Amino acid sequence: MAHDNTSTTATTGYVQPDIDVRALSAVLDGEYAEIRDLVRTNLTTYASLFEEAEELDIDAFRDRVREVVVGMAATGQTGMGFPAAYGGGGDVGASIAAFETLAFGDLSVLVKVGVQFGLFGGAILHLGTERHHDAYLPGLISGELMGCFAMTETGHGSNVQALGTVARYDAAHQEFVLTTPDDQARKDYIGNAARHAELAVVFAQLEVAGKSHGVHAFVVPVRVGGAPAPGVRIEDDGRKMGLNGVDNGRIWFDEVRVPREALLDRFADVSPEGVYESSIDNPHRRFFTMLGTLVQGRVSVGGAGISVSKVALAVATKYAVRRRQFEAAPDAEEQVLLDYGLHQRRLLPLIARTYALHFAQDVVRSHLHDVFSGIADDAGARRRLESRAAGMKALATWHATRVVQECREACGGAGYLTVNRFAALKGDSDVFTTFEGDNHVLLQLVAKGLLTDQASAFEDLDQAGMVRYVTGLALETLLERASVHKMLERVRDLLPGGDEWDREAGLLDSEYQLAMVRFREEHMLAGLARRIKRGIDQKRDPGVVFSQVQDHVVALARAHVERLVTEAFVDKVRAMPEGDEKVALALLCDLFALSTIEADRAWFMEHGRLTVQRSKAISREVNDLCRKVRPLAVDLVDAWGIPPEMLRAPDLVS
Repeated sequence: MAHDNTSTTATTGYVQPDIDVRALSAVLDGEYAEIRDLVRTNLTTYASLFEEAEELDIDAFRDRVREVVVGMAATGQTGMGFPAAYGGGGDVGASIAAFETLAFGDLSVLVKVGVQFGLFGGAILHLGTERHHDAYLPGLISGELMGCFAMTETGHGSNVQALGTVARYDAAHQEFVLTTPDDQARKDYIGNAARHAELAVVFAQLEVAGKSHGVHAFVVPVRVGGAPAPGVRIEDDGRKMGLNGVDNGRIWFDEVRVPREALLDRFADVSPEGVYESSIDNPHRRFFTMLGTLVQGRVSVGGAGISVSKVALAVATKYAVRRRQFEAAPDAEEQVLLDYGLHQRRLLPLIARTYALHFAQDVVRSHLHDVFSGIADDAGARRRLESRAAGMKALATWHATRVVQECREACGGAGYLTVNRFAALKGDSDVFTTFEGDNHVLLQLVAKGLLTDQASAFEDLDQAGMVRYVTGLALETLLERASVHKMLERVRDLLPGGDEWDREAGLLDSEYQLAMVRFREEHMLAGLARRIKRGIDQKRDPGVVFSQVQDHVVALARAHVERLVTEAFVDKVRAMPEGDEKVALALLCDLFALSTIEADRAWFMEHGRLTVQRSKAISREVNDLCRKVRPLAVDLVDAWGIPPEMLRAPDLVS
């Protein structure tokens, strides 16, 4: 129920909703409430280990993290996405929900779980076949068999197709020989590699009879009896900005031999005689199909970023309703921070955006579950999933970085003390913006999909090929579909006030809000296509043309994902039964949508979608919404269900 810390600046005449926190928590937890509660219980069980771990030396910290991970695995929490036949839970959606909830706790534990069960285990499950499943899944699900995911190299991260590690097939011995040709091709930043991994899924260029067949994955022993395997050299990456409970390392391979069966052969195999075989003829499509099976990692990291934001906002909000600073009037006691309009502006739109991202993440998780469970597993569904997962991961992790910094500042000097959690949150979550795909690269992938209108040939194209495709028939189709004239007609149909953009009425109409973000996306899409075509018409190199419009590319992708997030939030509110919880979520939805428009007001004004008067009206409305949300703030963060032991900020929340 609503707390007694009611704002002294509540809007006159406004009837405050009375939130049932448990009911709102049930809405947020959704169909996976049971698995989320299991994770919360496990987090509470290991709370003391989390606190002690940060005081340990680095090797002891890493061993403690492994101890926690194996303990959690014994409860079934970490194996939800694996087939029941091997000891898993058989529910992909549940595995994502568990991972999201685990992010309330120590993030070294989270990343260790992600490496072991998401990356290493996911590669075995999705790229391997029955022989690999039988050999490895039972041990890795229990945590007894530790492994790593050796894709990234010192010289290549996002550009996986250009990896330097080579795996040559030796037909005489029916073995693959793995070699690291130089230091740029060494595997780097590999979680679990420096201390605990026994096996690695290694991505390497496959060569058969002198012919390259592109990047494939192999299961390679990297330790035997605790020591590096013959031909394998391992080096610790050393201390990092955060996540020092995860043993990241570098790996070199010097003519390391593995049997023919070590190739993860779901999509391609090599016969004993040395004949390459694949069910997917096109090498580009084969490559993207293999990587597409690993999209679960991006969905997981995006969800974790949202949970990190929740922890930071819970701490800062609870602090803001108990910390007093300055008198608001003569003879009055000092005012609590959250009663100041500026403090409301700092925190409450971030709470609204976190709720919006939460419901958008629900959509991505459901989509992932349907695709990987075979409910909707066609090529189009997979492409839409890959695009949405990439975009959501980018926006959610950037949001987390912004939220942690804002909340740290909002807690003043107390927020700077290590005991109050922000040091760990900041250091541990910062890398979320670059692992599982650099955010700027991911948004370019999203934009490329929009430019080619999810064309079936998209996965066959490199960057230059995509540009050439866009400037041909696809461009004409795109401009016909997204012409400015037709966009304006659609927007006019949606707007409650037609072309009367200056009207005060309608700002809180979700159709108006949706029309604005839809217009922005479609206008950016058409504009980007024209810029590319103009460059090509001038006979400039397609790759150079694309490079010169990358700022527009990223802006388009951001606009696209923000439109999806807005739609997800609006849909959720509309589907809610009538009651105070719906009223509260509607307030947050309005606050998110209008603060999103306000943040990009320059673009909307430049393109004739906002007058000065209406822009000012939106800012006034955002301020009013903050005042309405203020009395609900503690209930809203409590509804996230973060175990109190995980807040770990005694100076701020107790």
